[in-house]
Amino acid sequence: MHPVSVEATGKDMPDTEIAPRIALGDADAFELLMRRCNRTLYRTARSILKDDAEAEDAVQEAYMLAYRAIGSFRGDAKLSTWLVRIVVNESIARFRKRSRRAEIIQFSGAQEQDADAQEVNVNEATPEQPEHAAMRAETRRLLERKIDALPDAFRTVFVLRALEELTVEETAETLGIAAATVRTRYFRAKGLLREALAHEIDFAFGDAFAFAGARCDRIVAGVLARLKELQARDA
Repeated sequence: MHPVSVEATGKDMPDTEIAPRIALGDADAFELLMRRCNRTLYRTARSILKDDAEAEDAVQEAYMLAYRAIGSFRGDAKLSTWLVRIVVNESIARFRKRSRRAEIIQFSGAQEQDADAQEVNVNEATPEQPEHAAMRAETRRLLERKIDALPDAFRTVFVLRALEELTVEETAETLGIAAATVRTRYFRAKGLLREALAHEIDFAFGDAFAFAGARCDRIVAGVLARLKELQARDA
């Protein structure tokens, strides 16, 4: 009797079955595992390294380490949890190595500078990077849209108090309303705005560090290529 194929079981294959298959050299089972865990591992690595390309490299290396050690997996934890631990260790090691390299570059460069050149005016503004400027612009547009969506009475009070920084008394005088009304409307406006922005953020969480199909395929292809090289050497 032949074992059930990976294609037949698909996403329902349990860890207790997929690990032994990989240990026996089942490339299809390994690919299924990678596609099942890729996004989680990538986001984990990305959260440590804060670099897309390096996170991909860390995930690939973690898979190679996992492949070599898959025979030791006993199912005490979920297979995905086991993989996350591996990618965390790999990412931390890469981060530390990168930090040490940055320190060496910084110290060696500082030795070549004159004392006068080492003095930095901490109050001098650093030119804003294009990606930061774009992010700030998008944040500003989002905030403006949400302020525009506030009820008329609340919006005016909010703009005067938060953006123009008028006092409660100045705002009340400007709009011809009681100070207590200004306080109430401003409080309500902030609550509505906070709720609206939180709603946008909740939707954005699912897309954070987006794991597109191309990235998933690239990681799988890279690991499978390295796996073939490993198997060729062992043959």
